[in-house]
Amino acid sequence: MRQHAARRYAPTCLAVALACCAAVATAQPAPTPAPDSAAAPAPASAAPPAAPAAKPTAKAHGRDEFFWLGEINKATAVINTDEGLLDKSMAPRLAAAVAKVIQDGDQPGGKRPSTVITFEPLLIKAGGLDVTLLHAGRSSQDMHATYRAAILRDKLLELADQLNATSTTLVNLAAKHVDTIVPNYTNGVAAQPNSYGHYLLGHAAALDRDAQRIRETYARVDRSPMGTTVLNGTSWPLDRKRMADYLGFSQLVDNAYDASQISSMDEPVEVSSIVTSIALHTGNFIEDIMTQYAESRPWILLQEGGGNTYVSSAMPQKRNPGLLNSTRSDASTAITLAMGPIIQTHNITPGMPDPKDVEQNSAMVDSAIKALKKWDRVLKALVISPDRALEELNSDWTASQELADLLMRKYKLPFREGHHFASEVVEYARQNNIKPLDFQYADAKRIYAEVVKGSKYPQELPMTEAEFRASLDPVAIVRNRATSGGPQPAEMERMLKEARAKLSAQADWIKQRRTHIDDALGRLDKDFNQLVASAAPAK
Repeated sequence: MRQHAARRYAPTCLAVALACCAAVATAQPAPTPAPDSAAAPAPASAAPPAAPAAKPTAKAHGRDEFFWLGEINKATAVINTDEGLLDKSMAPRLAAAVAKVIQDGDQPGGKRPSTVITFEPLLIKAGGLDVTLLHAGRSSQDMHATYRAAILRDKLLELADQLNATSTTLVNLAAKHVDTIVPNYTNGVAAQPNSYGHYLLGHAAALDRDAQRIRETYARVDRSPMGTTVLNGTSWPLDRKRMADYLGFSQLVDNAYDASQISSMDEPVEVSSIVTSIALHTGNFIEDIMTQYAESRPWILLQEGGGNTYVSSAMPQKRNPGLLNSTRSDASTAITLAMGPIIQTHNITPGMPDPKDVEQNSAMVDSAIKALKKWDRVLKALVISPDRALEELNSDWTASQELADLLMRKYKLPFREGHHFASEVVEYARQNNIKPLDFQYADAKRIYAEVVKGSKYPQELPMTEAEFRASLDPVAIVRNRATSGGPQPAEMERMLKEARAKLSAQADWIKQRRTHIDDALGRLDKDFNQLVASAAPAK
């Protein structure tokens, strides 16, 4: 009761401050839940002790707190009967009561309490006080910690699924733009030419790290706290490993104190770091496109209409990038919600309920999923003009570093000397409004002679006019890169292949994790149904 009283009467400042953000995040349609192996529930008219076992209805309700409380009770009934902790003659009747509560909760408008203390009265009503024999060695502490981990585990798989979908769109787009040469920017200023496909693969690499974080975090969330009771275990010899197996957990939280007092607080905090990283990556990408809308002739925009852009109410010429605005806003909302578990965990003693709220932590993950879905829409709506991008590159001196690199690589001129020469070329060109393709070789020779005058280096520009022209060609620069991980065709082919392999492996990992949980719950259904069916026929 202390936990719920704290939630009711002492809401944190953060919960109040983020009410609007949480409302936005939670107001969206519920994500499609993971498939469940169970069949439909038995008819509501059946009554214990001969009641058919209730089946999970994840499609209708999702695997919520009520669902997992039901699964925990089912597993307890089976395990404790087999272990001799529950009277075998009484067990089928008690199991039938559990089935009845689950069955009733799965009906339209049925009661689906989310706490042990509100679930148990329904059990007592269905099976009498004897049903509380199932509570041997249990506590709301370990039961709530278990369903929180199970729900967060499902949410991580939903997040991983959408992350993989968005990453796949990103990689597919990169494959289409291997030969699209565009300006890239550092410090907000045009810096060097690059393949747009290479740029996109850079963002895909960032999202791959987020996928790695999900897998690593999942392994720590996918641990069962059940059987640890409050914080130091119980005198009942509970089979924690079998309980974990039935609920689809791969491991146990080993230390009983850690299980519900510390680990339960760590899990949402760790997930919040993943949500933050994904939201930051989303915002970075969106803002890079957003800057183009300040240009009179952008080389990259959104396809107009279709919810991507909208017309200004006052200025007929304006097409505002509504999709970019809403995606950035969604990413900001995700970061805001991700701060919740961190602030709520700050300066509290172990075991406090503040950061453990299922609804708030689910909304946090959902906000990242929403941002990723919007990012996916942005990627599919992009209109890129290779000719305009090349025109912008040739209108400025983003290729000038190649002058210094060529002089050092082929003619052994120290880079700083070559950099000085290239800088003077750019300075002269800008003062005289000369574009790279129009720069005279004679002027280059003159500037070089002035830069190296009196030095020990060759006094005449060693590169030929053809070399000078090629060093300023953005397409040639990208094509001739030799760096591992660069934008040259051979490296792009390699990196695209590896990116696709990673996406395929991640899809397999998600499928395996879901199958593991579904198979475990399927085994529990089978064994629980057998226990219910073993009840003596009613006389």
